Amino acid sequence: MKLTNMKFTGLWAGIFLTFATFGVYAGESHIEEALKHAEASVKAADGKTVAEHAELAKAHAKTANEHLDAAITSLNDAIDHGKMKHPEAAKKAADEAVTHLKAAQ
Repeated sequence: MKLTNMKFTGLWAGIFLTFATFGVYAGESHIEEALKHAEASVKAADGKTVAEHAELAKAHAKTANEHLDAAITSLNDAIDHGKMKHPEAAKKAADEAVTHLKAAQ
């Protein structure tokens, strides 16, 4: 009974995160943005600008990390469903992982 509740919780979390990724900026990736701002921070002439770019880099890095965490959760769900011989649920979870991995880039 408890395992079933955890599966449904995971499923709802996956659905929520999938819809949340629709709002992800389609331009440069979060990792690219984090790197861009970190490099700008290094090149900045004053402390205020260094801090501003570092904060932006940190925000993008955190977002990328959240997507990576969600991707790992989805991959674990895909593995679990695959082992239970639930191919459709496994494919859906794997697709969610792909979405999160692309969003993290």
